[in-house]
Amino acid sequence: MSAAFLGNVVEKDIHKSSLIATICFSVGMAGTGFFIFYGGAHKGSVLALIGIYICYGFIMGIGLGTGYLSPVKTLMLWFQDRKGLATGLAVAGFGAAKAIASPIMQAMLNGLGEGGIYKMFWILACIYFVMMFVGHLLLKKPEGWHEPQTKEKGTGIMATIKSKPIGNYIGIWLMYYINITCGLALISQEKAIYKCIGLAAAVGILSTVSAVFNAGGRLGFSAWADTMKDRNTIYKLIFILSIVSTALVMITGGIRNGEGNALLIALVIILIMIVNAGYGGGFSNVPTLLSDHYGMGSISAIHGITLSAWAFAGLTGNQMATWIVNHTGEWIEKTLEDGHTIMVNPAGYQCVLYATIVLYIIALVLSVVLVKPSDKALSAKAEKKAE
Repeated sequence: MSAAFLGNVVEKDIHKSSLIATICFSVGMAGTGFFIFYGGAHKGSVLALIGIYICYGFIMGIGLGTGYLSPVKTLMLWFQDRKGLATGLAVAGFGAAKAIASPIMQAMLNGLGEGGIYKMFWILACIYFVMMFVGHLLLKKPEGWHEPQTKEKGTGIMATIKSKPIGNYIGIWLMYYINITCGLALISQEKAIYKCIGLAAAVGILSTVSAVFNAGGRLGFSAWADTMKDRNTIYKLIFILSIVSTALVMITGGIRNGEGNALLIALVIILIMIVNAGYGGGFSNVPTLLSDHYGMGSISAIHGITLSAWAFAGLTGNQMATWIVNHTGEWIEKTLEDGHTIMVNPAGYQCVLYATIVLYIIALVLSVVLVKPSDKALSAKAEKKAE
């Protein structure tokens, strides 16, 4: 939500926004470490709990949202002919950072001994401050970037959005929200599904592969969209692939009947990889799709507002899947290869797909009916007709 409210700051002054991001992210992280330390010394402290929410949730959240927005428009200005590739690299990095940071954090937790968690936050606060401050110093827009944008500068966000039928923006916001919601719904159940179909021993490897597909979708779909006349075509492809793969697992009962059946297991894995790639690709294509429709003049602000869909999806995707799993099907005990037993709900996981396929179909309809071809797409069509 900080991206939605601070988009104008990013728009006006990239150095101010990147400095805000650097300070808020590192101070929020250091503060989180302090309140974890304080809470350890004062068991049951309400002050520690409130402090963690303020530092980790609010202050770090401002740093994360503003820091995410700051490079995006800059990259699109530097690489205007390959905007999708440029933003795809940034957004893929946003996802790939998890793969780099998670094992480092785990090693620190294991190696720092007692109080490792708050020490980890303090150490990371220093490391992230240095890295982000260097990024802040290096970040700049290309010389003369403002000259071709003169007509757009000073135009209000709502005026820019209303320059096209309002349904166009609503369609983009909703299909983005649905794509993220469906992605989170399935990704949140991913490990349980793997265990359910007899792949408990391979959960770690498969989770890494799905993370690669997530990052690859962010980069691949964005770069692919650069070659298309209408960037919205990428969303149609993502939704169609998601609908087809979901339908195949639904029809075959892949999650419920998959254990011991190589074909059904393959269909479930393909579904999870496609959803991960589509989640990442839908995420990374938003700024370039918006720039095609509304120009570069207010793109950071519009992109920031549109990221509110990501925030709301974060409040509904996991929760929707959890509610469905807890209220449908039947929990059964399953013995793993190592002798441990776990509780799984094969029919419940299968029921999640009924909700996601309906949402994917709605998103596909929105992308076709509400989201009109961009000016770039119309110009290309007119040129082709003239030829």
